Amino acid sequence: MKKTILSLVIATLSMMSFAQKKTSTSATIAFDASTAIDDLAKAENKTAIAAIDPAKNTVQFEASIKNFAFSNPKIQEHFNQQGWLNSDEFPKASFNGVITNPSAVNFKKDGTYTVNVEGDLTIKGKTQRVTTPATIVVAGKSVKTNAAFNIKLADFGVDGQPITAGKVSGEPKITVSAELN
Repeated sequence: MKKTILSLVIATLSMMSFAQKKTSTSATIAFDASTAIDDLAKAENKTAIAAIDPAKNTVQFEASIKNFAFSNPKIQEHFNQQGWLNSDEFPKASFNGVITNPSAVNFKKDGTYTVNVEGDLTIKGKTQRVTTPATIVVAGKSVKTNAAFNIKLADFGVDGQPITAGKVSGEPKITVSAELN
């Protein structure tokens, strides 16, 4: 009897620990607004916070705007200025979403799964709905995620001469990747 109860407790704890939220403080978000005229409008932020909750099928990311690193410091300075992302007033970008086809992933079984994610992306105080396919790789207790999508900078109140001149894409590609434990 004691062995049966002990076995049930261990099995329950094992299942509960896997169903818990997976997190990372070193997710990567890449921003690519390069064009044929200028390929320097690319940045990476390797300090984003990410979370996925297998029990609720939720996905979340948050990134400090000032942590996006460009190869050209002048572009980074412009990126953070008031006319662009205004990182002093709006220091973070965030995404809160859900996996819309949760039956497409089994968080209890190792494998590579393609899911659809839909949620709210907030940049510069403005929120837009984003829908994108994403890849989830389950390997033991680790979960890796990857998604790529384009946004319209104008939807977030970002426009200006570099966009109209073709130096910066008005629809940059955003790539999000994380290894969550």
